[in-house]
Amino acid sequence: MAENARRGEHQKQKLLYLAKLFTEETDAQHALSMAEIIERLADCGVNADRKTLYLDFVELQDFGMDIEAVKAGRNTLYRLSSRRFELPELKLLVDSVQSAKFITDKKSKELIAKLESLVSRYEAMQLQRQVIISDRIKTMNTSVYYNVDAIHEAINASCQIRFKYFQWNLKKEMELRRNGAWYQISPWALVWDSEYYYLVAYEAESDKIKHYRVDKMKRISVVEDRRQGLERFRQFNTARYSKSLFGMNGGEETVVTLEASNEKVGILIDRFGKDIPIMPIDEGHFRCHVTVAVSLLFLGWIIGLGGDVKIVAPQAVVDRMTSEVQRLAAQYPQKKP
Repeated sequence: MAENARRGEHQKQKLLYLAKLFTEETDAQHALSMAEIIERLADCGVNADRKTLYLDFVELQDFGMDIEAVKAGRNTLYRLSSRRFELPELKLLVDSVQSAKFITDKKSKELIAKLESLVSRYEAMQLQRQVIISDRIKTMNTSVYYNVDAIHEAINASCQIRFKYFQWNLKKEMELRRNGAWYQISPWALVWDSEYYYLVAYEAESDKIKHYRVDKMKRISVVEDRRQGLERFRQFNTARYSKSLFGMNGGEETVVTLEASNEKVGILIDRFGKDIPIMPIDEGHFRCHVTVAVSLLFLGWIIGLGGDVKIVAPQAVVDRMTSEVQRLAAQYPQKKP
């Protein structure tokens, strides 16, 4: 009993407590003196002296911890100078978690708390940030976090998945599609678009590649049936598909020719990438070809850019835009004075 009191109740975990102390209490701006380290360890039920602690520091350094001794006047202080994640990197991760629509508020807080454990308690306070996202709407489907994991599991195992798929009704209730029937499809890829996760999958019934919003999937599970649609997916360009869609709304992929003023080139490059061909027409205008899934959202996007961007080919898309403009004009007639 006297021996245990002399050695400390948790003496065998000495290095673990010491590593925990450096991780939580020190960083590049905060350090501890040898006396403070001995006192903190004693509070944890670990007795230590200077001689053995010097050896412990070397052990932790050999293990990969960046334990550093710094001079502060006549005193020597000790700290963990660097970590696997730098503070600016963690701030970016926190901002991403906080602003991601597909993660619920509850799960966002849980993830951020785990990220805070990677830094000292002083730096953790800097991670308690409030990102202001315009019109941010966090998902109400709490299972989405685990849906993504299940989908990755199925893709890695080359298996199919099944799930229920829902939409919101006027009562703000989840309403299952297909009268609650199961969907069973072959998952091939996850795509991040417009702040949502989408599953790109092969549906055997229609022999098509389709996409599903992950936060609208419920009761997802991996089934033993092997994935289908390999040949279809080999012909499928996921990156191009994602760029061609607007809000992941469907539509036939079409090469559309646009004419625009030079000031709009940045907007088109941001949306379609730097690979789009740019062909000058005159000193102030250019023409380019983009591959898009022609949908109302795409047409609305073009309208929103004003008169500086217009569709010039193919004629079928020009005609569709003309019809949409006429429909809008009829929907919002000009009132007579």
